Amino acid sequence: MTNFVKNAWYVAGWSTEIDDELRRFTILGEHVVMFRKSDGSVAALEDRCPHRLLPLSKGKRIGDTVQCGYHGLTFDCSGACVRVPGQTNLPKSAYVEAYPIVEKHGIVWIWMGDAEKADPEAVFDMPEFTDPGWAAHHGDALHLKSNYLNVAENLVDPAHVSFVHPTTLGNAASENVPVHVQTEGEAIVAWRWIRDAEPIGFFKAFGGFTGNVDRWHYYYLYTPCTAVIDFGSIETEKHCAEEDRDQGVRIFALHFMTPVTETYTIDRWMHLRNTATDDPEAAARMDTMFRKAFAEDKEILEAVQEEEIRPQKRRPIRIAIDKGPLVYRKRINELLELERTEDIASDPSPAFVYHD
Repeated sequence: MTNFVKNAWYVAGWSTEIDDELRRFTILGEHVVMFRKSDGSVAALEDRCPHRLLPLSKGKRIGDTVQCGYHGLTFDCSGACVRVPGQTNLPKSAYVEAYPIVEKHGIVWIWMGDAEKADPEAVFDMPEFTDPGWAAHHGDALHLKSNYLNVAENLVDPAHVSFVHPTTLGNAASENVPVHVQTEGEAIVAWRWIRDAEPIGFFKAFGGFTGNVDRWHYYYLYTPCTAVIDFGSIETEKHCAEEDRDQGVRIFALHFMTPVTETYTIDRWMHLRNTATDDPEAAARMDTMFRKAFAEDKEILEAVQEEEIRPQKRRPIRIAIDKGPLVYRKRINELLELERTEDIASDPSPAFVYHD
């Protein structure tokens, strides 16, 4: 059984990834063909003709319909078959799934589960996206040969930065600083402050700090797989309170993880910043540092994935910093169980039939 929660919004891609052409995307192990309709909105259909199973992405567009490249069956954006060449009747089973789409802030979101449960208002958002005091910048799509659960857990784990990112996002000053975890509310939150310490490489480059700073990491993980990392620095002598982080140099690193298969995840990342908001070159310089740091994550996570699929002599141990990841796994399992029981309840076929 796959461990994908289907009744949730996932990022299908940046808006720039989808144009007028038929393009295949793989999400939760399902192939989806997406394209922009004549009105500019995005259509998303099951990428498999119900006749001989040729991917529709190998067909062609005819207006806002898609024609299969094998025998010409044609489907509209609702998934309904509107033409079968050589016959006038349209079989009831001649359809493909159509997936709800929401596009905002240059991001295309897709709902892979029960379409009736898709609430556009539930798509992730932050006020900083439209706040003139903040600049938003899309980064890359990081491809990882790793299960999405491991990728997500890495993003509710402030402790790893001291060891995995010693020149960019962390340094030795934070190695023994405890991590606090809050599991109430929509997001799992892991955080810590490192007081009166040397600034990390990132904020040496973008904060202009010459002396010691107080710096913070707040990791927010929303199920199934959206993460926000609020990190920043401020001069130690300012004695910054937690609620006054906007007074320092503050960055939100956003990670939208799309499970492709059980062992393949795409992490589309971007940032929001309250510094150098009118400097177009600042985003490019930040991207360079982020790419270096995320390449370090990629190396770790792919190595972990390789070991996970090998036989293990004993179960991995758990330590204090694992509270956030453990709660995350519990929430995912609860969502999976909820979907499983709902599927059973909605199945009209009897589980057992007695014949006398």
